[in-house]
Formats: sequence, C-alpha cells, structure tokens
Amino acid sequence: MGNLLKVLTREIENYPHFFLDFENAQPTDGEREVWNQVNSVLQESESILGGLQSYKGAGQEIRDAIQNPSDHSLQEKAWNSVCPLVIKLKRFYSFSLKLEKALQSLLESLTCPPLTPTQHLEREQALAKQFAEILHFTLRFDELKMRNPAIQNDFSYYRRTISRNQINNMNVSLGKNLFLNLISGLKLFYPSAFVMITCDFVQNKTLPLENTTDCLSTMASVCKVMLETPEYSSRFSSEDTLLFCMRVMVGVIILYDHVHPNGAFNKSSKIDMKGCIKVLKDQPADNVEGLLNALKFTTKHLNDETTPKNIRTMLQ
Repeated sequence: MGNLLKVLTREIENYPHFFLDFENAQPTDGEREVWNQVNSVLQESESILGGLQSYKGAGQEIRDAIQNPSDHSLQEKAWNSVCPLVIKLKRFYSFSLKLEKALQSLLESLTCPPLTPTQHLEREQALAKQFAEILHFTLRFDELKMRNPAIQNDFSYYRRTISRNQINNMNVSLGKNLFLNLISGLKLFYPSAFVMITCDFVQNKTLPLENTTDCLSTMASVCKVMLETPEYSSRFSSEDTLLFCMRVMVGVIILYDHVHPNGAFNKSSKIDMKGCIKVLKDQPADNVEGLLNALKFTTKHLNDETTPKNIRTMLQ
C-alpha cells in the first residue's frame, strides 16, 4: 500500500509510476474473468455514444402533425419517423441495464474481503480502469443527452400518441411493444439519469456500504492528486486522459453523494470537495462546464444545511 500512500500524501519525489494507470493497465490472471465480462459490455459504448451524437430527431414531422391534427398522412409520417428513433432510445436504455450489471460486478470485486478497497484498487489496476471507464461513459452520455432536446421531444410525442390511441392503422404492434419496454426506462433520459445506476447499486445488500464509500472516496482522492500534481499530470500521454481523469473524479463524487447517508459535501466526508472543485476550476472552462453542472444538478446533498457555504459558493 506504500505506493498509494505516496500518492495520497503527495510524497511523489522519485516515485516513478501512477497509482491508477488509466492508459496502460492490463488484467492479471486474477482479474481476467471479471475483466472479460465487463469488456464485452464496454466494447459497445463508443457505438452508443456515436448513435447519440448522430441523433437528429423528428422535430419537423412532429410539428407538422401537431399543427394539422386532421391530416392523417402527416400523422402517419410523424409516427413512422418517430418509431425508428424510439428503437434507438430503447437500445440506449438496454445498454444502460448491461452497464449497470457490469458496474455491480466490478464493485463487488473491488470491495470484497479480505482485501480493503484501497488494496483492491492498487492491485487490480485493470478493474479500476474499467470502473473509471463506466463512469466516464455515463457522464459523456449524460452531457450529450442534455444537449439534445429532440430525445425527450420524440419520446413525449410517441408516448402521447399511444396513450391517446391516435395511431389507428399504423404500426400498432411495434408501438405498443416499444412502449411497454421503454416506460420503465424513462429515467435514462432525464437529468437524474446518472442516479439510475446509483439506486440499483445501493439496493445490492451484498456490498458493504463502508467498503463501497471507501472505494469511491479513495478513487476521488487519487484522481484529485493526479490532476493537481504536475509530476503526475505531465505523464499523461494525451490530453484526453486528463479529461478522463476529471470525469472519473466527478463520477465517483456523484456516486458517493448518493450512496453515503451524509453525502459528499458534509464536513465529515472523506472526499476533499473544496480541493476537487478547485482542481476543476483550474482547468479551461469549456472542458469542465458540464462536469461542474453535474455536481450542481445530479448530486443529492449539495443544498443540505450541513454543506459548508463556501462549497456552495464555489459551485454557483
């Protein structure tokens, strides 16, 4: 555990390696089974993000249908435009369920006895990296989703059309089946999307809460030190890794804030929130605006009375 302590206490002189190797970590034999399971899910993540980035929506068709309610051809055109898009939304939601299971598997591996979470994170670099990749993907997805109002607009039209039985002779079977499959996944497309993973994770009683919060707070602390310490941040081979590290730090803070009864902002929190926010604010504004918004709008305890005023002020 000496390497980790060096990072956390910033005794980094003559220390040649990162603690969390987000660029080159490879699975050991002991990690490989879980790593392979999670990797099969993560391989789909870039395709999901690509699908979200290219999502254009059926705004014009929907407007035409709404403005001409008696024109059946326009109603059918809007419906036929929306259904393929809702199929894409269903794919996004289905992927979130697979990602949820992958996260659960990783956290079970990274918190199980007899090792402490800190020992797991140091020894199981490849699993720690995958955990980070899930958090990174989730925040990237949420940022893209929030910038695309067409997603909610399309789904709202789709839902209203079915609920009002306005589809007549259109593809009724497809529409209703999609509706039944998607209605429970609406949270994915709202500001609380990140919380969907959190809630299911908390309900898993096999994961000791203290081990879990220790794992999350340790990752946040290590990311903060790596970002604020030139001797570490200068070793990233790509600027993308810097942003990756920032997203991971924010992701574990959000999880910690929802998992821990007192949240991440309380004075008793094991996360140095003032330091984490300062690290973000020291970066170019364009790189961190979405991350600061995530801390403001997807955390649970920011506005609690126990949150120090200077922390709230920093996020205003």
